[in-house]
Amino acid sequence: MGARSSGTRILRYLPGPVHPGTGIKVTTLSPMSDSSSAATRVRREPPPFRPVHVRAVEYRTPHLARVTLAGPELAGLAVEHPAASVRLLLPSPGTEEVVVPTWKDNEFLLPGGERPVIRTFTPRRVDPAGLELDLEIVIHESGVASGWAASAKPGDPAAVSGPGRGYVVDHDASAFLLAGDESAIPAISQLLEALPAATPVRAHIEVAHPDARLALPDHPRATVAWWDLPAGGPRGEALVGAVGRSQLDSGSRVWAAGEAATMQRLRRHLFDDRGLPRVQATVRGYWKSGRRGT
Repeated sequence: MGARSSGTRILRYLPGPVHPGTGIKVTTLSPMSDSSSAATRVRREPPPFRPVHVRAVEYRTPHLARVTLAGPELAGLAVEHPAASVRLLLPSPGTEEVVVPTWKDNEFLLPGGERPVIRTFTPRRVDPAGLELDLEIVIHESGVASGWAASAKPGDPAAVSGPGRGYVVDHDASAFLLAGDESAIPAISQLLEALPAATPVRAHIEVAHPDARLALPDHPRATVAWWDLPAGGPRGEALVGAVGRSQLDSGSRVWAAGEAATMQRLRRHLFDDRGLPRVQATVRGYWKSGRRGT
C-alpha cells in the first residue's frame, strides 16, 4: 500500500478542561494536515472513556473486592452478553489525577507519549437506573489495579471504556464446561446466570487460597468444583487436570479464562490433544503470571 495522498489528517493533543465533579482531565485532539504521512494499518478505535468515581468498595472474600463505580457518563452503557469486558483507566503512578488518553498508532497514549494505566475487567453489574457499574478485582501482593482497589475510597476518580465482546450463548448446546481461576469468577458468575436452565453445566475454579471460595449464582443443573492451588505448586495444574478429565461431546461448549500460560495449555489440550473444533471453545488469557503491574 502506498503513501496517503495529500490532505491526510494528523491529530495533535490539546489539553482540555477538568471534568466537573470527577477530577478527570479530558484531553482532546485537533486535526492538522500533513501531505507526507505514510499510510498505516489501524485497528478500530475502542469506545471513548467515561469519567466515573468510586461509590463503594465491598470485599466478597479477603481476595476479591467489588468496586462500585458511578457517574452520569454511564448513561447508555449497555452490556449485551455475559463475560464481556470493560477497560478501567486509573491515575498514573504518583498522581491522583485521571487523564483520558488518546487512541494513537493502535494504542492509548497520554499527552506526553506515556502509556496510561489501563486494566480490563468483567462488568459484573450494570445499573442503568442508578448509573452504577460493579467491577470485581482480585486482591494480591502486587499489581496496580489490585493496589488501587485495596485503597479505593468513595469519590476516587477513574474512567471506563467499553464494553468489549462478550460470550454469545449457544442455546442448542448439549452441555457447558466452564473453567478459570480467581480472575474469572465474575465472568463465570455471569455465565451461570445466563446459561439455559435446562442445560447441564460443570464449572472448575482454581483458587490460590481456600478462603477465596464464595457462593456463586444458582443454576439448576450446575455443579461447581473448587480446586486449591497447593503451596508452591505450579499454577494451573489442577485446572488443566480437571478439564482433561471432563467428558466432551460434539454438542458441548467450553468457556475458559485465566492466567495466560494456563490458558495456552488448555488450548493445546482441547484443540490439539482432543481435536475439539475451535467453534466449540472460547479460551481467553486474562493476565500473565510474573508480569509486574498486573
